[in-house]
Amino acid sequence: MPAPAAAGEALAELISRAAALAAASGGNLLECFAAVPDPRDPRGIRHSLPCVLTLCTAAVLCGNTAIEDVTAWVHRAPQDVLAAAGARRNALGIRAAPHPDTVVRIFADLGAAALADHAGAYLALRALPGPVAYPVAAPGWLPAVAVDGKAVRGAAGEDGMIPYLLAAVTHGTGIVLAERLIGPKTNEVPEFAPLLLALNEYYPLAGHVITADAGHTVRAHAGLICGKLLAHYVFTVKCNTKKLWEELDALDWAEVPVQHESRDNGHGRRERRTIQVMDAPEHIRNRFPHARQVALIERYVTRTVRVKKAKRWVKKQVKSAVAVFIITSLDAREAAPVHLAGYVRGQWTIENKVHRASETLRRFMTLRPRCGYGPRACWAWRQRLSC
Repeated sequence: MPAPAAAGEALAELISRAAALAAASGGNLLECFAAVPDPRDPRGIRHSLPCVLTLCTAAVLCGNTAIEDVTAWVHRAPQDVLAAAGARRNALGIRAAPHPDTVVRIFADLGAAALADHAGAYLALRALPGPVAYPVAAPGWLPAVAVDGKAVRGAAGEDGMIPYLLAAVTHGTGIVLAERLIGPKTNEVPEFAPLLLALNEYYPLAGHVITADAGHTVRAHAGLICGKLLAHYVFTVKCNTKKLWEELDALDWAEVPVQHESRDNGHGRRERRTIQVMDAPEHIRNRFPHARQVALIERYVTRTVRVKKAKRWVKKQVKSAVAVFIITSLDAREAAPVHLAGYVRGQWTIENKVHRASETLRRFMTLRPRCGYGPRACWAWRQRLSC
């Protein structure tokens, strides 16, 4: 268990950072949480919602990840930490900590969407890179946001359906800027525009690069990003957009040299990635709005695996190759091949830093029964405020 002094320092640092973000949180973290609707009956409330959420945040910053560890840390928090979090005083004038059952009950009843929206706005202002020069004078890195969806394992609604969330995440740091719940009778595509338009209200996307997987390679999305948001897109093209894929595949890639190559070793595999880039031909521009460049990315992977042979295990190398097409609104003056390759790899930030947390949510949550949106609210809070 972390020392009380370390806990106090962690909370003091958190509140200090929050105070600098007045536009996002109203002045500090407590005021940020104060905007989250409290689901409890106001009669008989002994611990305010901002106090409980602030204490839980301090617990996570001190290294606690499981809900049992968080609640135990909160219940035994020292007086100076309780005072900084705004905990109430009892009849003896001592700061009283919330009971573990209170913390669990709050997360079980808390509105996940409200918590996600307010916490996302708070972190978005912290991550905002400032005004982006637009248009740029030479190829260079622009701030990028990845968009993708994921089912929240460990949570279920009243209808028994697992919540499916569409999230917008910063490249590299993996900060969740916004998310949107996908209904049972729809999919990610119709929610793409509302997600970005809502995010643009408090996190201006002008001059940013929006990346998404092949499911979002849609003409309407390209028009929204470049027209209304004044941003750029880097989309993957696969066979779900058959005619566009066929036109890209028919281009003379054999005459285009490899303009950038990267190699990675680790996790039992060697990987080589190459990219070939050309200006988008006129018929591609007519088919897909704002297209300026197209690219072919090829990935060659050699994996070392163990196979059983003659009653013993031996190592064997397995080779594979994958090729995908890329279409982007960035022209050659704004993005070189190395930048396009980086934006494509940056899309994996949402898989590695956000979706992996969703996959391990069951280990984090121990609510019984696992129903309602308690796990989703807990995940939304932990993903954002423990970044």
